[in-house]
Amino acid sequence: MNRIDKKFKELRENNEKAMIPFVTAGDPDLRTTAELVLAMEKAGADIIELGIPYSDPLADGVVIQESSNRALRAGAKISGIMDTVRQIRKSSQVPLVYLVYYNSILRYGMERFLRECSEAGMDGLIIPDLPIEERKEMLEIAGRYGVYLIPLVAPTSKDRIRKITEEGKGFVYCVSTNGVTGIRQDIGTDISSYMDIVSQYTGMPKALGFGISGPEMARKYKDHCDAVIVGSAVIKKIAGAENGSQAVAEAAKFVAEIKKALTGS
Repeated sequence: MNRIDKKFKELRENNEKAMIPFVTAGDPDLRTTAELVLAMEKAGADIIELGIPYSDPLADGVVIQESSNRALRAGAKISGIMDTVRQIRKSSQVPLVYLVYYNSILRYGMERFLRECSEAGMDGLIIPDLPIEERKEMLEIAGRYGVYLIPLVAPTSKDRIRKITEEGKGFVYCVSTNGVTGIRQDIGTDISSYMDIVSQYTGMPKALGFGISGPEMARKYKDHCDAVIVGSAVIKKIAGAENGSQAVAEAAKFVAEIKKALTGS
């Protein structure tokens, strides 16, 4: 069983919601990335999303764009990120998902990328700019290597949700609002209605992301979804730290606060 499926099964049995933090691999460096993953898992992260830095991340707001630039300047490359995942897997079985742009995969080589994902121990991929029309080959190769292709839907997807989700696996990444990632004080979308629409087309767990800024917002929306994804707010904790050790401590503390909000304790 894929680690993502196993985790959601475990959470359902315990009537819990998943806390999914996002960090950019290589920000501030790859050694710290490995430490962040292990510390966030210990703090309560259920699934961890690793962003592969990209020079033109169209779906990302300023906070994650700057994080991606820092990682690239520090020399983060896909091969090194794969090695970091291999190191993480020596001491952790937390489900890991890459957020990666399609062009990065094409440049690396689709077959090579997916083979190395499987060998390193990655569980899934979120590819925000993968057109539906071009995903057939990706799905076929990912299926051979046991790597899940996680579908991403938005409030404007509506009648396209069925097509977007029909061959996806793991969970549905539900973008909370139109636009790019970033910390928001409020989400203008009617989340209850939006989640109901998604549920009409798929029984996969629904993970709400884009704009979840902290524990209060996670608590506000937890009853409408199966997981919350927190990216920019975690990245800000890392960026504001004086060194890698402080970044790890601050990120882990923040993850623990959000997990506590999701458990209702």
